[in-house]
Amino acid sequence: MTTYAVDAWTALADPTRREIFARVAQRPRSVAELAGDLPVSRPAVSQHLRVLKDAALVQVRPDGTRRIYSADPTGLQAMRAELEGFWSATLANFKELVESEPQDRSTT
Repeated sequence: MTTYAVDAWTALADPTRREIFARVAQRPRSVAELAGDLPVSRPAVSQHLRVLKDAALVQVRPDGTRRIYSADPTGLQAMRAELEGFWSATLANFKELVESEPQDRSTT
């Protein structure tokens, strides 16, 4: 079986994974609970959760024979830092463009 690293952005590109992530972000849930609310099988939910876990977006804890999944704050902080970096760079570029344009504001 081939495995590969998935970053958070790639993991959330799939609509089913986004829905699963949104649900575990609301509150911790088991695979059975997630599968009961979604139009995919329990094994499919488990595979999606594995991708989300590998991308550091969810964490899992045992609860008897069940596994409970919840949002992983570490992965979310990393995504937020990336977004803030993009936003800061965009604002800096915008500021530079505005300040470098000729200031011809004369009215005729």
